[in-house]
Order: sequence, then C-alpha cells, then structure tokens
Amino acid sequence: MKQIPIILLLLFICSCDEDSSYDPTINFETISNLYAPVEGGQGQTNSGSFTKFDFETGSTTESDTDWDIAFRGTSIIVNGGTGLNDSYEPERNGDAGAYIFNGTLAQLESVDNDLFLQDSQIGYAVQTGSGNGWYNYTGSPEHLILPIPGKILVFRTRNNKFSKVEILSYYFDAPESPDGLSDESRYYTFNYVYQNEAGNTSFY
Repeated sequence: MKQIPIILLLLFICSCDEDSSYDPTINFETISNLYAPVEGGQGQTNSGSFTKFDFETGSTTESDTDWDIAFRGTSIIVNGGTGLNDSYEPERNGDAGAYIFNGTLAQLESVDNDLFLQDSQIGYAVQTGSGNGWYNYTGSPEHLILPIPGKILVFRTRNNKFSKVEILSYYFDAPESPDGLSDESRYYTFNYVYQNEAGNTSFY
C-alpha cells in the first residue's frame, strides 16, 4: 500500500484549518449608486415609486413580493407592517422590520429580536427627518444629506433572515466631500452584511 508523503498530508491539514472560520451563510457586500428618486419636496408632499432591494440577490428588484427594503429619497421602508396611506408605497407582504444600532458594523455581532419595529401609519421603522434616523441635513448654504457616523441599520428580512447596513453616501459615486449644490443626490452607497440562514441572528 502506497503511503501519503508527510509533507502533502500536512499541507492538506493546514489548508483545512485555514478555512475553518469561514461561514458560507454570511455575505459581505458593497452597493454603489442605488438610485432612489423622489418627486415633490420643498414644501410639497413626497411622491413617486420606491426602489425595492433584495438582500438575498444583492440587487434592486421589480418583484411585488421578493423585496426586503425600499428607498425613495431619504426614506427607507421595510417589507413588513403597514404604510402611510401613500399610494406609491409597494404592498407589504413580508415580516420585515428594522432598528438602529449605535456603533460600528463590526461591533454588531448579533441582532436583538426585541428591538425590531415595523412600518405603521404612525411612521416608518427607520425614522425620517434630519437627526431622527440615518442622516443629518445641514441646511443652508451647504444643503447636504450626510449619513450619521455610528448609525447602523439592522433589518429582519421578509423571510426571517438578517442584515446590517452602513450607509456611506447619498451622492453619485460617493464623493469624499460632497457638494450639495452640484453633486447628484439620491444615489445610495452602502456596505451590508447578510446572514443567509433563516433564524440565525449571528453575524459571526
């Protein structure tokens, strides 16, 4: 019987150990320039369609059912709960929810199921308005929408999976120092971590 050389055997063991911490159910992704147009504003009621996003595919979608969150301007809604009597909102047919974690993306190691909120006629789970949710509005003369550092959006998806999101920019190509008067806005760039195993609340 042929013996396996010791060197090859050691290489095999080392390669297995190297990958022992890899979890195939966790995805790390960056989304760039997700466009979320909005009509109205400047004293008028916001209107227009929402841009729907599916964490599982990591892309926008036109599906009526396979979406987790949706964007319109600075507003972010979830596929769970009820709407604000806005005829443009997509129908919610999932059990998605959201809350905001104070810290960094790395510091959030697992979700807290007790903190999730859903959209309702009182307001969205991710609150709108400067300083209330994920962004600050600087006002005149800059007129900038800036993500608040240390605000991580935590989502339960429509089908009981979980994702954590760090919004990096609201402007096209995520300029380091955006100009609110010249840079194109309503283009989201964000990092997210997605736990693809249903019911698993851990990101590690």
